[in-house]
Order: sequence, then structure tokens, then C-alpha cells
Amino acid sequence: MLAILVIILLLIVLVAWFALDFSLGKKAHLQKQEEQTFSKKHAHIQLFTNGTDLFKDLFAAIDQATHSIHIEFYIIKRDNISQQFLQLLEKKASEGVEVRLLTDRIGSLKIRKKAISSLKAHGVQFSYSQIPRLPFLFYTLHARNHRKISVIDGKVGYIGGFNIGQEYLGLDPTLGIWKDYHLKLKGLVVNDLQRQFLLDWKATTKNNLLHESRYFSAQPAGTEMVQLKSTEGYTLERDFLMLIEKAKHELCIGTPYFIPSEKLFNALLEAIKRGVKVNVLIPMRADHPFVRDAAFAYIPTLLEAGGSVYEYYYGFYHAKVIIVDDDICDIGTGNFDKRSLFLNQEVNCYIFDQSFIKQAKETFYKSLMESKQLQLKDLKKRKLLDHVKQAFATLISPLL
Repeated sequence: MLAILVIILLLIVLVAWFALDFSLGKKAHLQKQEEQTFSKKHAHIQLFTNGTDLFKDLFAAIDQATHSIHIEFYIIKRDNISQQFLQLLEKKASEGVEVRLLTDRIGSLKIRKKAISSLKAHGVQFSYSQIPRLPFLFYTLHARNHRKISVIDGKVGYIGGFNIGQEYLGLDPTLGIWKDYHLKLKGLVVNDLQRQFLLDWKATTKNNLLHESRYFSAQPAGTEMVQLKSTEGYTLERDFLMLIEKAKHELCIGTPYFIPSEKLFNALLEAIKRGVKVNVLIPMRADHPFVRDAAFAYIPTLLEAGGSVYEYYYGFYHAKVIIVDDDICDIGTGNFDKRSLFLNQEVNCYIFDQSFIKQAKETFYKSLMESKQLQLKDLKKRKLLDHVKQAFATLISPLL
């Protein structure tokens, strides 16, 4: 009996410590961070939805670089495509190109120390972002840098959902075909992407390169209107809320993790009430435990209200996209979940060009055709174990 009481007491202390660590850690984090809202700019945009095409284009741009390569990814794996990527960076650094590589400490746990030593030996400037540390170990373990930014010679930029790994090429037999959105940007907006990378580099390495004019270039404006926005875990909810409230006819949301905040979920229900057609596209397969279970805490209510939810059938759907009527398209790194809303560092691109929005919507609807539409009657047949997993997933949903 005494042993049980001791275990219960230890659990209470542990939970209390986690809660205090998380609360104080977030407060300390927000006091130091400043989110960047960039002005609207014209750009040239190219949309990639296939990893093979994206990596071919990105690797070619890296190989042609003559001055600087600045790259930031959440995940870099330990596999063939990752090795090709790292070896290409080593090659360019050996040629005298300035190469900086920033990757999240937890997201890229699989990178070997030997690989990092090789990068540095070839002249690549490498740094981990968001290293977990005391006194707020639990909070810093969960607050991740989820951005994916590449800037080549200050002239070409990339942003979106792809990381570096075999699964992003559709080569993981468990996940299958990988569906994602990634943007290639040209024009003045690349300077904004460059600035965000250099801000992240400064935060991690304390090396301030923001005033180095050689990293910023004058470029043709482009034809599509866009706006970048980086978030630090406290205004993404507000941004998504504004998008939902702007919708008059149709709202398309594609996300691998549908775990909205209460405000966002209520806004979706209100949108349906005022006649907006709401389509949510999520994956049928899950790449993390409990994220699919957490989504089912919201899906039945959304269906009852008149919304539509689809599960991508042929592989894993990882795109982060919100399309509002024919007016705004959001593509970036931020998921429609509590982690992106309240924990992660993210960067999103808001696009206001109708021709691009038409293309994005066609791509979205093509994925709907490859998906299964969820029916309320089917959800009511879920087993007791499914409801238990859903309850647990809801409890821990802020950390999923």
C-alpha cells in the first residue's frame, strides 16, 4: 500500500513539474521572441506537389549556386537522399560557396555526429536549432523550429511542407505516395525569406548577418502578390481565424493533423452556418501516434453541422494549405493543429493571385477525388477502444 502511495505521489509531482516547466518555459520564450510580418510583394511562384520534382529542382539550384546557400529544415534523415543532399552541400562549400545549414535538434535526431563533422570539415556552417535545455527542459523539448526555408544566392527561395528524407519521395512502404505542397519563389519576396533565415541563424548561433547587403538582392518584382508571415507560437491562431472569417462561399483546408483550437473549430462551425462550403482533407494513414484519434474528437460535430471531411486514400497527405474562396491561398509549414498554433516556429506564405489560387484549388480537388469521404453513420460504428484512444489523444493534443 505504501509503495502505491509513493508512486501516486511521484506521479503528482512529475505532472506538477511538467505543468510548471511548460508554463514558465512558454512565458520565457514569448518574452524573447518577435514575430515577423512582411509586407505584400509581387513574386514569381511555382508549386511543387511531388518530392521527386522538388528535390530535382532544389538540388539543381544548389548545384548552380555561386555565392551563398542558406537552408533550414525541420527534419533531415539518415538515408540515401539525405546523404546526397549533405554531400551536395559539402561539394559547394569546397568550391568556396558560403553554405549554412540549420536544422531542428529533435526533428533531425537521426543525423550522425560523423556526418556533422564531415560537413564542417568541408566548410559547411552547421547549427542545430531549438536545443532542449534547462531550466525548462520539458517545454524546450516540445517547442520546435518547424520551418523549411531554402535561399540560393539570395535570388531563389523555397518554402513548404517537404523535409529531406526517403518518405518524401514516396519510398516509405508504410506511408506510400507522399502528397505535399512546396513553393519556389523568385522576386523581392526572396529577401523576406532570406531575412527570416538570418533571424533564425542569429537566434541559434548569435552570428548577426542581417546587415550584410550581399545576401539581399534587387530582383524583378514578379506578377503574383504574396505575403510571408513567420510565427513563434502565439499568432498563427489569429491568422487562421481571419482566413476562416473571410470565407463567403468556400473554404478548403488540407492538413496532416486536424486538431484545431476551440476558437478555430467554432469559427468553422460558424462558417458552415452562414453558408460556407467547408472541405477538410486529412490523411487516412498516420505518421505519428494518436494524431488521427485526436482528429476524431472534432470530425463528427463538423459533419453534423454540414461540413465535409475526406481522408486521402493512396498514401500520406502532408500538405498545409488553406484556400479561401478565390481570394487567398495559404501554403507554408503551419499545420491546422495545436502544436503549430501554440508551440512551433512556423513560416507561411499567403498568396493573393487568382490564377495561382485556381491551380492550388484544382490540385486540392484532385486529391479529394483520390480520397474517401467520411460519413457520420460510419463514425458511429467505431469501437470502444477507438473512443478510449480518442479521449487520451484529446487530453494530450496540445503536444501531438
